[in-house]
Amino acid sequence: MSWLSTLTRRFGSLSVTVIVLGLCLQTASGQSLESAISPGDVTRSHIKQEAECKLCHVRFDRSAQPRLCLSCHTRVAADVRTKSGYHGRLDERECRACHTEHKGREARIVTIDERLFDHSQTDFTLSGRHLQAKCAACHRPKVKHRDAPLNCAGCHSKDDKHKNTLGAKCERCHSESDWKQTRFDHTKTRFPLLLQHAKRKCVECHSDSQHLAETSRDCLYCHRKDDKHKGTLGAKCEQCHSEGNWKETRFDHANTRFPLLLRHMQTKCVECHADLQHFARTPLKCVACHAKDDVHKLGLGDKCESCHNEKAWKQALRFDHDRDSPFPLRDAHRKAKCETCHKDAGISSQKPNARRFSEKPPTSCFGCHARDDQAKGHRGRYGDKCQTCHIERSFGIISFDHGRDTRYALRGKHLPVKCDTCHTGSLYRDKLESQCYSCHVGDDRHSGQLGRDCAVCHGETRWQESSFDHGQSVFPLRDRHANLDCKKCHASAAFKDAKSECVSCHAKDDVHQQRLGPRCVQCHSARRWTEGSFDHDLRSRFKLTYKHAKTKCLSCHVKPVAAKVALPVDCINCHRQDDIHFETSGVQCERCHMPDSWRHLSGEAAAKKVKS
Repeated sequence: MSWLSTLTRRFGSLSVTVIVLGLCLQTASGQSLESAISPGDVTRSHIKQEAECKLCHVRFDRSAQPRLCLSCHTRVAADVRTKSGYHGRLDERECRACHTEHKGREARIVTIDERLFDHSQTDFTLSGRHLQAKCAACHRPKVKHRDAPLNCAGCHSKDDKHKNTLGAKCERCHSESDWKQTRFDHTKTRFPLLLQHAKRKCVECHSDSQHLAETSRDCLYCHRKDDKHKGTLGAKCEQCHSEGNWKETRFDHANTRFPLLLRHMQTKCVECHADLQHFARTPLKCVACHAKDDVHKLGLGDKCESCHNEKAWKQALRFDHDRDSPFPLRDAHRKAKCETCHKDAGISSQKPNARRFSEKPPTSCFGCHARDDQAKGHRGRYGDKCQTCHIERSFGIISFDHGRDTRYALRGKHLPVKCDTCHTGSLYRDKLESQCYSCHVGDDRHSGQLGRDCAVCHGETRWQESSFDHGQSVFPLRDRHANLDCKKCHASAAFKDAKSECVSCHAKDDVHQQRLGPRCVQCHSARRWTEGSFDHDLRSRFKLTYKHAKTKCLSCHVKPVAAKVALPVDCINCHRQDDIHFETSGVQCERCHMPDSWRHLSGEAAAKKVKS
């Protein structure tokens, strides 16, 4: 390029540029200006963009180049935008500062000095043994550096003895200093190691390193051979045994359905639990162990604890009905004799000193008060749960609160209504509907048109009063309609029979004799019937001009119409009697006649007339 330097010294840089451009334009047939002055070939990765310089360069604006680079390299752009990755952590600089192009097809524009590269600028900071590893160990050939795996399994899958059963987060147990050195904290699992368990080796419980997470936490998983109960007490051995000493038990009988009290605390386990394999099957009833001590011969049932205690079997307690039975005696029941409910109560013939209650008396009110239910007129229709309405102090006192005890509170006129008015059948079997319509179907003057939710308009205080808002209907009342009496439009309570067309009420006010159709709102308003305005030019297909503008509506609209007004717009439709040609010249009158006057002819028509 010495000739270029010579020219520059002699003619100046601007002149040389013009000369070079001229030479390039003459010698480079079919080439663009940019390609003619290209400083050299680009790399193979940019070969597709080489023909279009504008993809990477903006004329006379070098600062635009980084933006064009990032428009193609979107992943790098995302790193820069989110301040992540290697490029996102670099100080702001132009792309060409590190990646210089036009050095030839085989040039490497991505160069990294492995000795000076700071890996902490990336998303993966090197520590431990990773500091000694070579770059090629993680960065494979023909794979972008940014696509190198970030999780342990990406490089150490062959070292994973668990075969990925524990997931890819190897760092939870292994460290970067030594792969074989683990730091797993068992206390953070669902099975912390305590006492004797803390001394055991991992392989004693985890025999399969591939399925550590599947290791059972049940004691029997390891201690099945030590279980003398043969699995009959389940797998929760920790209820009795501790992790300090398997043979030492700590079972608390108070946590069972049979806590040991007084004399039972001194009894040995084998006296009740003769079979170690079937602890859970040991009966809980007194007669299971004390059948020979029952002088009542089951005449009082098997609930010996009702009268006897665990301090001394022969020491009987006074039976407390409130404490020792499922039916506490209150109010009037406390004054009743035992024989009133216990019909078979009496003295046992075998044991004169033993009272017998062999049959269980009914605990429902209806069992004793069926006769009172007939007297009240319920006749069994209200079920056997008398306590729902009655109290034990007096059968005649009613405690039922419809608003508190049901989902339908009684208000207004509903309060004085008797129960049998609505509850005509069984109280519990027949589920009453809470909709007004279920009781007031006979009062519905609307013939079912307004649905079954009567509460929308009517209240519980007075049925005749209505709170209906006409503004929520399809025909809101406005202006003169707002003060009208309902009967003006609604001849009957079947409200939906009323039509919304104006002519349904204003037929007698229609001075047009229905020749302008039923859509009165096109000209009239609800504010005042006599006010009307219709723009024929905007709202029809026929603009009124010249004499048409002065013509009355009924001059063209001569016939009543039932729906939409749709008159033909042909002249002949109204001017048939004015047609002296008798349609021999066709029906397109506007071709010859002018709209300002029927007698005025167009220029072409007038010329033909003069010629003829």
